[in-house]
Amino acid sequence: MPTVTALYAGLCAILLIALASRVVLFRRSKKVGIGSGKDRLDEVRIRVHANATEYMPIALLLLLIAELNGLGILWLHILGALFLFARLLHAFGLTAGKGGYHLGRFWGTAISWTVILVLAVVDITKYFSAT
Repeated sequence: MPTVTALYAGLCAILLIALASRVVLFRRSKKVGIGSGKDRLDEVRIRVHANATEYMPIALLLLLIAELNGLGILWLHILGALFLFARLLHAFGLTAGKGGYHLGRFWGTAISWTVILVLAVVDITKYFSAT
């Protein structure tokens, strides 16, 4: 039973809904049905949410495969927690940065990519060690 992945999938889902709700609340307050209404802050909110939806599925899928293939629980938690932290850091950094530049955005992206690459290598290595 992949309980560690279940934990991080649930936490990522809550974060995703929180990010989506910021977009919805803004659109409702400005009466914007689709898009950002050319509002810079809403464009940023939309990208923060979209970026999370782009990276979360692959990271969680790789985490699930690693868990099903027996990666140790400590490593699963380290990678899952790092990924969640990275997504929070990215969301804060992109929202707080002027012109999109902020250390939170940089490190959030860098950590997300690192976790995804580490999980990819773990999963690929497992394939070759099993054959």
